[in-house]
Amino acid sequence: MKLRDLFKSKPNKFMLMLIDQTEITVKGLDLLIHYLKKRSSNVAKQIVETEDQAEEMRRIMIEELMDTFITPFDREDIFALSRDFDDILRYSSTTVEEMEILDVTPTPQMQKMAELLCDAARELHLAVLRLQDKHYAVATEHANTAKRIETQVETTYREAIAELFEETRDIKRVMNVLKVREIYRHLSNAADRQARAADVISDIILKIA
Repeated sequence: MKLRDLFKSKPNKFMLMLIDQTEITVKGLDLLIHYLKKRSSNVAKQIVETEDQAEEMRRIMIEELMDTFITPFDREDIFALSRDFDDILRYSSTTVEEMEILDVTPTPQMQKMAELLCDAARELHLAVLRLQDKHYAVATEHANTAKRIETQVETTYREAIAELFEETRDIKRVMNVLKVREIYRHLSNAADRQARAADVISDIILKIA
């Protein structure tokens, strides 16, 4: 072991937990992209399993928060950030679950929204990594990029809904419109949680930088 290694501080366990959570969030959204390119019950199952793994991570984090006196930043912020990451995957999971139950065919807009969600998740992952190594300006940049991507998701959502309701002129397609609208809503909600996570990261940096 080199001498300088003796003076390096150990990575904080809560930061490592948040990093793990962002990594599994990216994994889940990668799977969602794959699912929306070609529906597969096997991929849908993997997404649900990924969400279950993330939920287990969150339970462990909450227990650790209850048992730890000193945290790298406000425990409320750790809790909120973890909750938002968990919600992102939960909405991904409910998206595929409802598509399987309702037999909904993926649309190009769904695919675009999922790709944007995955891009934003990667930015949030990078933001947490930079938060860990105290590069706060860079962390802020990644959080802001995630926020901008969320705006693109919402724009795609509104355009998709407008196009979708053109179909209601044909009464036979009304049921399909209602089904697809619910899927769009889940993806929009996931984007909303990403924006909230970006806001929490920005708040953390304001408090500790």
